[in-house]
Amino acid sequence: MWTGIIILAIILLFILWMIGIYNRLVTLRNQVKNAWSQIDVQLQRRYDLIPNLVETVKGYMEFEKSTLQAVIAARNQAATAREQLQKSEAPPSGSSMKELMNAETALRGGVGQIFALAENYPQLRASETMQRLQEELSATENKVAFSRQGYNDVVMLYNIAQQAFPAVFVAAPFGHQPAALWELESQEAKKAVRISF
Repeated sequence: MWTGIIILAIILLFILWMIGIYNRLVTLRNQVKNAWSQIDVQLQRRYDLIPNLVETVKGYMEFEKSTLQAVIAARNQAATAREQLQKSEAPPSGSSMKELMNAETALRGGVGQIFALAENYPQLRASETMQRLQEELSATENKVAFSRQGYNDVVMLYNIAQQAFPAVFVAAPFGHQPAALWELESQEAKKAVRISF
């Protein structure tokens, strides 16, 4: 009889222990989703500012149409990649995340190119609208970087929790997959965008 009670107690403790592991993984997965949504908000803000920037410089940069078109194409590609990630219920991972990171690299480069070309147009540099957009984009870039750092911290905790013993036996069977870090692959993309006049 005591043996049965001891076995039952061990089984009950094991079940409670597994529930604790599962709940921790769910909590971390939701923190990853929340951190991603913070990046998402800042990316949308940047995407909303890009058309205003292009409209502001369009009149001044008559001979730079290919640069402006490239920026709009990069913005649209990044927005599409972001929408693909939004459709997924799981934390960002895999090829969709890589596609977004590549699109964001192209977008950052294009915006940097616009600001570099703007140096050649004194009237544009003096424009109040251009200065305001420059400040807003700079602030948004800082917010994206800060949000990306927070996201990567939470992703690291989530991925470690999945790979640590004994959670490794619980994670995959209950649908927990590693989330992708937001990393800049290109050395050029790791440089800060220069947006000062």
